[in-house]
Amino acid sequence: MNFVTKLPKSSQGYDTIWVIVDRLTKSAIFVPMRETDPVDNFARMYLKEFVTRHGIPLLIICDRDPRFASNFWRSLQNALGTSLDMSTAYHPQTDGQSERTIQTLKDMLRACAIDFGKGWVNHLPLVEFSYNNSYHASIKAAPFEALYGRKCRSPVCWRVGEVQLTGPEIVQETTEKIIQIKQRMQAARDRQKSYADLKRKPMEFQVGDKVMLKVSPWKKVRNVLANGEVEL
Repeated sequence: MNFVTKLPKSSQGYDTIWVIVDRLTKSAIFVPMRETDPVDNFARMYLKEFVTRHGIPLLIICDRDPRFASNFWRSLQNALGTSLDMSTAYHPQTDGQSERTIQTLKDMLRACAIDFGKGWVNHLPLVEFSYNNSYHASIKAAPFEALYGRKCRSPVCWRVGEVQLTGPEIVQETTEKIIQIKQRMQAARDRQKSYADLKRKPMEFQVGDKVMLKVSPWKKVRNVLANGEVEL
């Protein structure tokens, strides 16, 4: 779980997107909300948008946002039987999956800003639909297919340029928006991948190889022993 904040305020007052990503299937839920929403409203949205769809999770990984760190949120998850794991600034890999999704989402929304304007809330369900029905290389399928075991059946075209629909205006408009969103999303993913590829090198190690271990963020680290343990 994580948040995208400081978005252009919509006519309904929404300026934040709550991003929830399933670690196994990569499926995502995008919930519009207000940054000033009290924690009790936040909890009600959690029950409405997530628990009613997927049930109560065993574990939630999130950052140390004041809403996640509040006593109310902790007591709610404890009562539901859910464990909370908080990430730190020096260990972003704990919630790296949601961070990567957020980077793609923000990049895509930025590309659609001129077209959507302050009406981004109205198109957020289409963004969620497009994201969950886009192929993910890590799971070799779309998140929807990984979650439900079948492809999503939809009257709108969910592959760019697959079909041309004619019919009610709302269907044509939805088709055009999904094509546009998918194009922006693919461009955002390609851009994010190009950033990562600059630092990515194919490396293989064998047992017994010596490697350099960067521990600069840690405090009071004196030495790294030969067996890999850290001496404090």
